[in-house]
Amino acid sequence: MEEKKLYNAVQKFITLADGREIMIETGKLAKQADGSVVVKQGDTMLLATVVAAKDAKPDTDFMPLQVEYKEKYAACGRYPGGFMKREGKANDSEVLVARLIDRALRPLFPSDYHAEVYVTVNLISADKDIQPDALAGLAASAALAVSDIPFGGPISEVRVARINGEYCINPTFSQMPDVDLDIMVGGTIDNILMVEGEMKEVSEEVMLGAIKFAHEEIKKHCAVQIELSKELGKDVKRTYCHEVNDEELKQTIIAELYDKAYAIATSGTMKHEREDMFNALEAEFAARYTEEELVEKAPLIHRYFHDYVQKKAMRNMILDEGKRLDGRRTDEIRPIWCETDYLPAAHGSGLFTRGETQALATVTLGTKMDEKVKDEVLVQGTEQFVLHYNFPPFSTGEAKAARGLSRREIGHGHLAWRALKPMIPLGEENPYAVRVVSDILESNGSSSMATVCAGTLALMDAGVKLRKPVSGIAMGLISDSESGKWAVLSDILGDEDHLGDMDFKVTGTRDGITATQMDIKVDGLSYEVLAAALEQARKGRLHILDILTDCIAAPRADYKPFVPRLVQIHIPKDSIGAVIGPGGKVIQEIQKQTGTTITITEDDQKGIVDVFGVEKSAIDAALQRIKEIVAVPEIGETYHGKIKSIVPFGAFVEIMPGKEALLHISEIDWKRFETMEESGLKEGEMIDVKLIGVDEKTGKLKLSHRALLPKPEGYVERERRPRGDRERRRDDRHRD
Repeated sequence: MEEKKLYNAVQKFITLADGREIMIETGKLAKQADGSVVVKQGDTMLLATVVAAKDAKPDTDFMPLQVEYKEKYAACGRYPGGFMKREGKANDSEVLVARLIDRALRPLFPSDYHAEVYVTVNLISADKDIQPDALAGLAASAALAVSDIPFGGPISEVRVARINGEYCINPTFSQMPDVDLDIMVGGTIDNILMVEGEMKEVSEEVMLGAIKFAHEEIKKHCAVQIELSKELGKDVKRTYCHEVNDEELKQTIIAELYDKAYAIATSGTMKHEREDMFNALEAEFAARYTEEELVEKAPLIHRYFHDYVQKKAMRNMILDEGKRLDGRRTDEIRPIWCETDYLPAAHGSGLFTRGETQALATVTLGTKMDEKVKDEVLVQGTEQFVLHYNFPPFSTGEAKAARGLSRREIGHGHLAWRALKPMIPLGEENPYAVRVVSDILESNGSSSMATVCAGTLALMDAGVKLRKPVSGIAMGLISDSESGKWAVLSDILGDEDHLGDMDFKVTGTRDGITATQMDIKVDGLSYEVLAAALEQARKGRLHILDILTDCIAAPRADYKPFVPRLVQIHIPKDSIGAVIGPGGKVIQEIQKQTGTTITITEDDQKGIVDVFGVEKSAIDAALQRIKEIVAVPEIGETYHGKIKSIVPFGAFVEIMPGKEALLHISEIDWKRFETMEESGLKEGEMIDVKLIGVDEKTGKLKLSHRALLPKPEGYVERERRPRGDRERRRDDRHRD
C-alpha cells in the first residue's frame, strides 16, 4: 500500500546578490493558522504565523494589529537565564524588531478593515553569525501572502550596511564592526515604507543611496511572494464589511463644516485650544440629533469630520497657502529655549524646549558594575552607554495613570540612543558607565528628537567629552496625488504627524547623519521628495545645533565636584589573581579600608582596573595598594619591610604586599651571628633591606641589611663554604 503524505510543503527561493539563498516554505508547520511560513537562511529559521478574527468587534474603527517577535533560547542551544529557566516577556531587542515589522505592515491593511490580526514571528533555529531581524519582516509578509487576509503587500525588509564604501545586503554579525552605515529598510515592490538605522556621520547622498540599494533587493523578495501567493490561490482575499457608511451624512458634514474647520486650522492657535475648537464644532453638529439617533450616527460623524473635514482642511491650507496649524512656514522651526545644570544634584542635566515639546534629560556616571548586561539569544555582553525615555500621560494633558513601559517608549529611546552613541567616547577614552534619562514633560510632536537635543546638553553639562554635539529634527510631508502638489514640513507638530503622509526623523552633527527613522504613509513617494526632505532636515539640524552650542559651547572641562571620580590603570595579566586574592579577600580588604569601589576586567594581555570613589585621597590610597601588589622588585632597590618569620638561617621579610624574600643570617650585619637569637631580630619588626640578587637555581629573591650599614674599618670577608644540595633542601623546608 502506497504511503500517504501527511503534508504538502511548497518552497520558493530568493537568491541574494552575493549568492546566498533564502528559502520560504509553507504547508509543513502551523497549518491551522490563517497563514504560516518558515523562512530559512543557512542554519537560521524563522516561523511566522498570522491569524485574523472572522469579523470586527463592535464599535472598532481602527486596525487592531498585534505583532510579536520572539527568540527561542533553544534555537542556538542555550538555557534562558533567571530562576524559571524559560522565556519571559519580550526584551527590548525583541520589542524593537516587532516594531520594525508592525511599522511596515500596518499602512497596507485596508483602511476599512477592523478585524483583529495577530502576527507572530519566532526564531526557532539560529546561526550565530546571521542577524535574524533582517529576515523577520519578510517572514511576516510571506505568512500574510499565503493567507486570505486582506493586505496591500507583500513587503520585505532588508538590512543595508556600508563596508569600506560598498553597500551590502543583510551583513553578518562578524561584518558589523567595520560598517559606517547600518539601516533597516522596509517596502513594497513599488514603494519604500520604513527606514531606521544608525550611521557614523554619513552624508545625505550616502543614506539616499543605501535606501535605493535596499529597494532593488526588496523588489526581488516581493516578486517571489507574489508568485507563491498565486500558486496557492491566495491572491484572492476574503470579503468583509467592517464599516457602514451614510453618503448623505458625509456630504452634509463636508458642506456645513469644512469652511469653519478651515478657519480654525488657519487661526494659529495652540494645541489644546485648537483641539477644543474642533471638538466644539463637531459637538455642535451632533447636537441636532437625538440620543437614539446618535447611537448609530455618532461614530460616523466623528469619522467623517476627522477624515473629510479636519484632515483635508489642514492639508489644503499647507498645500494652497504654505501655512501651518501654528502659523509657521513649511521650513520654519518652532521657538527653542534651553538650559543646562537645571538640576543641581544630578551629575549632568539639560532642559530643551521646542514649541510645546519639552524634554528634561539627566546624566548619571557609574562604574563597570553599573553597565547594562545583555543576555539575549544571540547577543551577550554589556552596554557602557544606555538611554531611557519616559513619556508620562501628563505630558499631553491626559488624566490617566502611567502603567509600565510602552513599546513606543522603548522605540523612541532606542532611536535617541543610536543618535548619541557614535559621539560618546567609550572604553579606555571614558571609563565611566553613562546613563541618560529623558523625561518628556510636554509633547506636541518630535519628543524623541527633543530627547537627542536635551541629551546632548546634559552630557556636555556632566563633563562627558562628547566628540561633537548632536541635534535632531522630525520632518513631515503633505502631498496630493491628484494635483501633484507636495510640501515638506520641518519640525512637525503632533497633528501634522497624525494627519500627514510621512514622519521622517533625522539626527546628526554638523558633519553628517548619526541616526534616522522614517515612516511613509502614502504610495509613490519619489526620491526627489526624499532628497528634498533630507536637505531641509540638514538645514534645520544645523539651526538647532547653533542654539545648543550657544547654550553650552563644549563639554565642561571637569566633572562636577560631587561626581565620584574613576581612575583606570592597567596591570599585568598574571597579576590579576594577586590583586583579587583568594576568594576576593585582597580586593575586598582594599575596598573596605579605602571606601572605594574596584572592578577588574581582562582585556587581551592586560588587566584593566577601575577605581571609583568620592575622595581623591581614597582613590590614591587604593591605587597605591594595587601598585604595591603588582610591582616587580628591582635589584639594587631599598625596601622598608616587615619581618614575617624567623628561621634558623635568617628571616623572611615582606618587602611588598604579598612578596617575601630571604634575609640570610650572613646578610644581617657585618659581624658574624651563629644563631638568629644573637641577631636580635623579632617577628613583626620593620627593617630596611636591599634587594641584592636572585638565586639562579630557585629564582628566590635575596636581601641584605648589612649592605645598608657602614663597612667596619679593616673588615676582612671570611671565606665561606659553598652551600650544598643538603643545605638548600633544608632552607627550602624552612621556607615552606
